[in-house]
Amino acid sequence: MATSSLILIILATSSFVMVTLVASSSATDSFIYGGCSQIKYAAGSQFEANLNSLLTSLVNSATYSAYNKFKIMGSAPQDVVYGLYQCRADLAMPDCATCVAQAVSHLGPLCPQACGAAVQLDGCFAKYDNVSFIGAEDKAVVAKKCGPSDDFDAGQMARREAMLDGLSRAGGPFRVGGSADVQGVAQCVGDLSNGQCQDCLTEALRQLKAECGGAVFGDMFLGKCYARYSTNGAHAYTQPNHDHSIAHSDSEKTFAIVLGLLAGVALLIIFLTFLRRVSNRNGK
Repeated sequence: MATSSLILIILATSSFVMVTLVASSSATDSFIYGGCSQIKYAAGSQFEANLNSLLTSLVNSATYSAYNKFKIMGSAPQDVVYGLYQCRADLAMPDCATCVAQAVSHLGPLCPQACGAAVQLDGCFAKYDNVSFIGAEDKAVVAKKCGPSDDFDAGQMARREAMLDGLSRAGGPFRVGGSADVQGVAQCVGDLSNGQCQDCLTEALRQLKAECGGAVFGDMFLGKCYARYSTNGAHAYTQPNHDHSIAHSDSEKTFAIVLGLLAGVALLIIFLTFLRRVSNRNGK
C-alpha cells in the first residue's frame, strides 16, 4: 500500500496562523493541525491565570463527557477566556480523556502566550480564545490531505461517492458510513446548531470531493467540522473491536494517571490562589 509523506501547511486567517502537520497514522493522539492567535498575553497576568483554570476544566470534563464548553470570567473584559473540547463520538471515555489531555498539552508549546489557540488530534479537538467563538460557524479550510490515486478503480469511486452522499444526508453531528472497502466519517463541533452543522459538513464534503478526486483516502478539516474517507484500509477512522480488552486495559491505566495528575494540578491551583489572597491582604 502506498503511503504519503508528511504535509506541512501554514494558513493565515484574520486572527490565527494555522500550522498543519498531517500524518498517515490513525492513532487517536496523532497531531493533525494547530493554530495560534497572533495576539499575546503578558506572563503572570490575570488572563494567564484564567486560561490555566479553563484548560484544567477542559481536561477534567473530558473524564466524563465527550464535549463541553466553558467561559472563565475576569474582573476586566480582557481577562475573559472561552474554550471547548470535543472527542470523536466513538471513543471510550478513558480514550477521550487521554486525547484531550494530550491536545491541551500541545497548546502551550505550540502557541506560547497566545490569546487564542486550537489543536486537532485524530481523536479530539481543543480550542480557547479571548474572543467568543462559541456557537459561531467557521467553514474556513484549516487542514487537508489527499492520498495517492493508485489502485482506485471505478467501482470504488462509485462506492465512495455513494458513501459521501450518504454522510451528507445523514443526521446528527457525528456520521459514519461505507462498505467493506470504503469507509467515511464526518463530525461537527458540538456548539453548532443542527442547521449550522449541516451547512459545515456540506461544505467539507464538497471540498473533499473537489480536492481529493480519485485519491485512495482524503481528509478535509474546516474550522468547526471535518469529513474523511478511506479505501482498502488506508486509514481506520473508528475504534477497532479486536484486542479491545487489551486496549481498554491500557486506556484505564492511562486514565488513572490522568486523574492523578489532574488532582495534583487542582490542589496546586488552590494552594497558589490561597497564597495570592494572603499576599494581597498583607500588602494592604
